[in-house]
Amino acid sequence: MKEMICRGLPADWVNAWLAGVGATKLDSKLRLRWTMDNPPLAVLCADDADPVDLLAAAWPTREELWELPIAEHWGDTSPIRRKVSVQDFAERVKAARAHASSWTLSSTMTDLHVTDNGEVAHAPFDPAGPGPIKWLHHRLAKVHRQVDPTVARLTKSLRGDAIRVKDNGLGFDITRLPSQADKTEKWVDPMIEVCAFFGLALLPVRGAGTDRQVDRSARTSMRQRGWTRFAGMADHGTDVCLVWPAWSQPLDFNGIDALLDIWKWRESGAWRALGIHGGWRTVRYLRRGSGDTTRGFGSEPL
Repeated sequence: MKEMICRGLPADWVNAWLAGVGATKLDSKLRLRWTMDNPPLAVLCADDADPVDLLAAAWPTREELWELPIAEHWGDTSPIRRKVSVQDFAERVKAARAHASSWTLSSTMTDLHVTDNGEVAHAPFDPAGPGPIKWLHHRLAKVHRQVDPTVARLTKSLRGDAIRVKDNGLGFDITRLPSQADKTEKWVDPMIEVCAFFGLALLPVRGAGTDRQVDRSARTSMRQRGWTRFAGMADHGTDVCLVWPAWSQPLDFNGIDALLDIWKWRESGAWRALGIHGGWRTVRYLRRGSGDTTRGFGSEPL
């Protein structure tokens, strides 16, 4: 098996973890494991092929991105932007049900949790964006244009040597944010952002199926896979956080899916039997005021 240690993808960076998973979604021949370093580093593996060659060959084209069911205009269905009505969402889901990328809808929105305005709820990894680019697919297409998917360019990102570009990316990476002491711009690695989007395939969104306009107690019913209510860590109080692991054995996308099903993050004594040697939870960016629309997630070890 050929391997590449990816120093640009440390396990304690949620976007890097999603990017590692996303690589296995882009090419089913890729496998992912994590080193025993502190923090662990992603290792992309493949049988009889260079992992970066496989990733470069599987890199989505602009045309393929606009064929995803989450695109604004798709087939004969009504357009969907940031605010999506239950009717438009149901229409799109019905048309895309048999599509290989129908997960782009189910991992970003759900009609099992409806807002006060009668719109579907968005996942934590589908935040509202600044300016005119307020929905996830447009942000994905925008940052995708800034990637040159050559082996050399992808290798730089995986090694942590790539120069970042001025962009908001998908909108939830806390490392994109500038210092609060100056007025610098947001900067991202576009390759990691694109791969992270495909990592969302493992994280479908659900809800209690109750309309908030009828039952106010359903306000927090929306959940994305892997997110759990977390209380009492450090000084962050109670929050709904994503928890994720690092594992030793090389797993393909389906293997990672199965591992997340059986991993019980609260039972740390049982981690070793599953090959898991580290775990983290998200820490939400604390807004500076009611008018601050910034979103982002850092991490904290479990």
